[in-house]
Amino acid sequence: MDGSTQPRYQVNEYTPDPAVVFDAKVGASYIKYARMLVNRGLVQSSLGGMALRVAHPDHADGVVYAKPQGLSLEEVEVDELVITDIPYGRILHGERATTVGHQMNREILRLRPDINAVIHLHHDETIAFLAAGFEEIRSTSLTFSYLMQKPAAYLPAHLNVEEDVGPIKTFIADTNCIIMRRHGFTVLGRTVSEAYHRTCVLCAEVKRNIIVETLTAGTGRKGEYLSAEDMAWMMQRGDGVVYPELIKRQG
Repeated sequence: MDGSTQPRYQVNEYTPDPAVVFDAKVGASYIKYARMLVNRGLVQSSLGGMALRVAHPDHADGVVYAKPQGLSLEEVEVDELVITDIPYGRILHGERATTVGHQMNREILRLRPDINAVIHLHHDETIAFLAAGFEEIRSTSLTFSYLMQKPAAYLPAHLNVEEDVGPIKTFIADTNCIIMRRHGFTVLGRTVSEAYHRTCVLCAEVKRNIIVETLTAGTGRKGEYLSAEDMAWMMQRGDGVVYPELIKRQG
């Protein structure tokens, strides 16, 4: 969208579209994965969010299912979900406005047509680990690289891409995971299942980092982490390990 021209619609403008019909299966999937995140104890500091893209013949970028503002993933119900478009963030179905974070979700989906699910969480251990002075989350396991398939992008604490989405275009093509210091993280997936598993493996890796650093503190030993080269090798081969049937069908 040309920033020099006046937008055709405003964010959260109520423009119901009769052609956009709420898909009960998509709504059920949204609530299912929201509750799975809650049951794992990953929805902390109350809020966070999730966005699911669905193809639509009248919307080139598809439409997005999201929770409205003021509700946590813990409490949102299927009949409270809203549907927006991607270019403007107008409300196509539903009656409540979306969160500030939904603007980030839309920009990610606009720039990454291969991505259909975004999960954003205010994860305590991730925030605390980086606040303790650690610069990055290193890998102790094979599963992290195979699942994530791209390196994490680390944003400085002062940069809030929920409020200013402009910087997203500078790094989003090269990552499936945004680490937001003092804030949390945002994970991308081609499906909601993939985004969920990437979220789980990221949280597990943060926990492992904390355990390794705690166990080795004051002992003179150093934690054993995978090298950047080993991680890159595994990232390139992730689908072959995690989704071999997908490779088979594409071949």
